[in-house]
Amino acid sequence: MQLISNPKVKAVFDNYPKIVQKQLLALRELVLETATEIEGIKKLEETLKWGEPSYLAKHGSTIRMDWKAKTPEQFAIYFKCTSKLVPTFKTVYANVFTFEGNRTIVFNVKDKKIPKQELKHCIAMALQYHKIKHLPLLGA
Repeated sequence: MQLISNPKVKAVFDNYPKIVQKQLLALRELVLETATEIEGIKKLEETLKWGEPSYLAKHGSTIRMDWKAKTPEQFAIYFKCTSKLVPTFKTVYANVFTFEGNRTIVFNVKDKKIPKQELKHCIAMALQYHKIKHLPLLGA
């Protein structure tokens, strides 16, 4: 898989507070790792949308991640709010993740571990969204 990366993304990661920088870079690695495991994803674009690191595959829905100073105890991964992604995640992983509205999975900065396999599943659904959006529960 080819990663097409906007050099400005690194500067955004470099400017996060150290306490959350490591966690956001781990989320980034999870997105990249998941993309390489999906047959058919030949390119992944890493760019900035609304100033946030964002990832998009040809048949996928944009994935963003960020930390905000107004909520310093948390960081999040965002999905398109008009998609079926987060509503599906809420059904499948109601007891695993904390959600905010129809677009966000929220993590606490103090959490030592994130549910890696479950999050990879969510990321995989987003990266293939336009191929699976017609399936019940997105094929979950």
